[in-house]
Amino acid sequence: MAMIPSFFNNRRGSSIIFDPLSSFEAWDPFKDFPFPSSSLIPRENSAFVSTRIDWKETPEAHVFKADLPGLKKEEVKIEIEDDRVLQISGERNTEMEDKNDTWHRVERSSGKFLRRFRLPENAKMDQVKASMENGLLTVTVPKEEVKKHDVKAIEISG
Repeated sequence: MAMIPSFFNNRRGSSIIFDPLSSFEAWDPFKDFPFPSSSLIPRENSAFVSTRIDWKETPEAHVFKADLPGLKKEEVKIEIEDDRVLQISGERNTEMEDKNDTWHRVERSSGKFLRRFRLPENAKMDQVKASMENGLLTVTVPKEEVKKHDVKAIEISG
């Protein structure tokens, strides 16, 4: 008698192929909790909703980069709030369905996204620039020069 369960045979003994990726879905750790969670967002939209954005700091600026393939610059909105918050948002609409079409797979995401970043004190909020080329959004926030404090040596008496 085998101690290890078989994934390749069903109860009747006929062979089936086990595909570990066939039911691959995004895991929602909060799905069983009694409060609203990410499970309210349809699974097919979850990738776009959680758009990944890189933030790097150079000696001259804070640079944000986001991959937004298929979006036009008119579909992306960049805002700066008074309390030093950079907000990047946008929306990709789903394609219109034709009743005569047969869809075999739908993997591209659609829906809204919104990301917010609190900028540090050295950010020049009035000089923010943004560009979009080939689906890559780049937002550059220049930094103020760090003032070097004058150091005065104090002579010790005695």
